[in-house]
Amino acid sequence: MKTSADWKALSETVALRGQAFINGQFVDAVSGETFPAVNPATERTLIDVASCDAADVDRAVDAARRAHESGVWSGMAPGDRKRALLRLADLMEQHSDELAVLDSLDMGKPITEMLSIDVPDSIDCMRWTAESIDKLYGEIAPTGKETLGLISHEPAGVVAAITPWNYPLMMATWKIAPALAAGNSVILKPSEKSALSVLRLAQLTKEAGIPDGVFNVLPGFGHTAGKALALHNDVNVLAFTGSSRVGGFLMEYAGQSNLKRVWIEAGGKSPMLVFEDCEDIEQAAGTAAAAIFSNQGEVCIACSRLYVQSSIKARFTEALLKAAAAYVPGNPQDPATRMGALVDKPQMETVSGYIQSAIDEGGEVLCGGVPEHVPGEGYFVAPTIVDGARNDMRFVREEIFGPVLALGEFEDEAEAVRLANDNRYGLGASVWTGNLSRAHRVSGQIRSGMVWVNGWGGGDSTMPFGGMKASGYGRDKSLHSLEKYTDIKTVWISL
Repeated sequence: MKTSADWKALSETVALRGQAFINGQFVDAVSGETFPAVNPATERTLIDVASCDAADVDRAVDAARRAHESGVWSGMAPGDRKRALLRLADLMEQHSDELAVLDSLDMGKPITEMLSIDVPDSIDCMRWTAESIDKLYGEIAPTGKETLGLISHEPAGVVAAITPWNYPLMMATWKIAPALAAGNSVILKPSEKSALSVLRLAQLTKEAGIPDGVFNVLPGFGHTAGKALALHNDVNVLAFTGSSRVGGFLMEYAGQSNLKRVWIEAGGKSPMLVFEDCEDIEQAAGTAAAAIFSNQGEVCIACSRLYVQSSIKARFTEALLKAAAAYVPGNPQDPATRMGALVDKPQMETVSGYIQSAIDEGGEVLCGGVPEHVPGEGYFVAPTIVDGARNDMRFVREEIFGPVLALGEFEDEAEAVRLANDNRYGLGASVWTGNLSRAHRVSGQIRSGMVWVNGWGGGDSTMPFGGMKASGYGRDKSLHSLEKYTDIKTVWISL
């Protein structure tokens, strides 16, 4: 187990890459423009990163298209693609400490979370998806004797993936693993707030033997590189994780260009319902704290709306405050730290504004509150719990993406379900009960893509990840993710 000193040493010596990765080479942006990658825990610049725009998108799409049409990857036997992706997973594992520290430095995530969640999940996703690709079969339609109907899946072509800053490596892997496994060429546009780990991943793809042009990384801003990808007529599929607002723009751009498929995994305002028949109040309270304070609350599935049955609310609140006290913001590279820094100053200011609005609308702050930022000392916000939350309050209705928990209550099951569904989002939900019938009944009534019973955030590479309503309709992970990146072809043969 590495100590804080060990991680500090690695943080100071890890190699940083800031150029774009196009056609197997690291290159500057055509414009020569860059932007700083800033460590949010220290507010110091780590490296200047290439700021790609439409000209770089054209270069990357051209390289990806040529690679696809050549068949060097798209025409490769699935078993051979599998072996290349398994080599990539092995390389990710060999360099796991390096990948972990890059994201910890770049977006303020605790190193322990990187090692326990992000990096292992990324490796598992790459391995599981690689293993699946040569086990998927085509179909023969049940036609008459005089015909033969063949149904097959073909690579879609050029896939653009636009990924968020909160789980830089993991969210990217969820998209590039199935897209590559299916035989596509991929252009990844990471968030400008956290591009360093996937630029290192680009190096590893080359070491793994993935051909030039098959995987490309374009750091840059959404309104430049992201928009250009969405409008490009030679991009066949666009996969996106981010805000619902930006997802809407991307769908418009697809309609304005070539009607490319757009898969949206968007925001969330997930509810947690704790019923009086919950069998372990302390466990539920500890999970409720983790569900909003992990990763500084910068989590799309964060259970930021907590509704507790009134008969147990006082006891539950006491346990919740005790659990929240364990989340103390600190140095992300210290293994003892459970909560790091918010990704940047604008995000800290956004979170601060929501806390103030909760106070202005009558909420009672039980812990935390509006942060007092000291310039140069990082963008830290303490765990904040606001009691007296009502569904008409702004901080209850809108996604905050920070460590702010809205605490409310309900009288009966019908009210609990109504409160849970009274929101535009439908990504995740958590239900705590010792009654099996209630568990099935309530989880079936909640309009969310994912429901966890007596837990939160559970799942692995075998389970789809995605939502309903304004949370989007795409699915990452599982065999269902491969459907996003292939075209169905039917061949009708007259015998």
